[in-house]
Amino acid sequence: MDMWISEAQIPNAAMTYKIKETLVRRQTEFQDLAIVDSYELGRMLVLDGIVQTTIKDEFVYHEMISHIPLYTHSSPKKVLVVGGGDGGAIREILKHPTVEKAVLCEIDGAVIEECKKHLKEISCALDDPRCEVFVGDGIKYVHEHKNEFDVIIVDSTDPFGAAEGLFGGSFYKEIYQCLTEDGIFIAQTETPFYLPEVVKSVFNDARDVFPVTKLFMAHIPTYPGGYWSFTVGSKKYDPENPDFSGKVDIDGLKYYTKKIHSAAFTLPKYVEDLLK
Repeated sequence: MDMWISEAQIPNAAMTYKIKETLVRRQTEFQDLAIVDSYELGRMLVLDGIVQTTIKDEFVYHEMISHIPLYTHSSPKKVLVVGGGDGGAIREILKHPTVEKAVLCEIDGAVIEECKKHLKEISCALDDPRCEVFVGDGIKYVHEHKNEFDVIIVDSTDPFGAAEGLFGGSFYKEIYQCLTEDGIFIAQTETPFYLPEVVKSVFNDARDVFPVTKLFMAHIPTYPGGYWSFTVGSKKYDPENPDFSGKVDIDGLKYYTKKIHSAAFTLPKYVEDLLK
């Protein structure tokens, strides 16, 4: 008998995948966690029935959420990732030679544990000496670390359940205070096609806090609609027009390029209209 999983994040649409086997399934303190091996996309991390990342297309999300802010900042030395227990953002961050320390703050230690066992290609940098792993509440962590980080990446699940507090104006004000005077923050901010009001709300909340706020898009096949938004809030730098002088080219990337960096901020009209 064929095994399939169906992700029904959107009320009236679903994405369905044929599965070879379930590698792990457990109820953690915070969520239902599964890692499965699929025929089309390889191993997949699934939290509360929602696909978070897959071996086949994870490079798009992790490269774009990491390299856009890190190439925008003049010299990022200390970076915080809130969420992101799979380790993919940490892997990309540590490719930048200026980075001296990357902190992963993940509320669910089981995600880190299982990804290190089953998604080693993604979690491979979590044991790097420049990486500090903190298992705990990201909101509390941000509140307790003022003026400390050059870049903060909010690599959260969707804005429901355990991750709901990681979206919205009050948290973005805390992030602003946690950043250095020229700091940058970025968050994944959902699909403008299926969840336009979420995208609009989160963008407006960030715009109320940060002097420079921009939204960009990337093509991620496993996310609903296949076209995903990210919101950047910056105290100083314009992420759409970064200064690349003195920046090294990172070998081995599969999606991000310096041309893609600026082009990603060119939005379809329906997304532009959404943000007005």
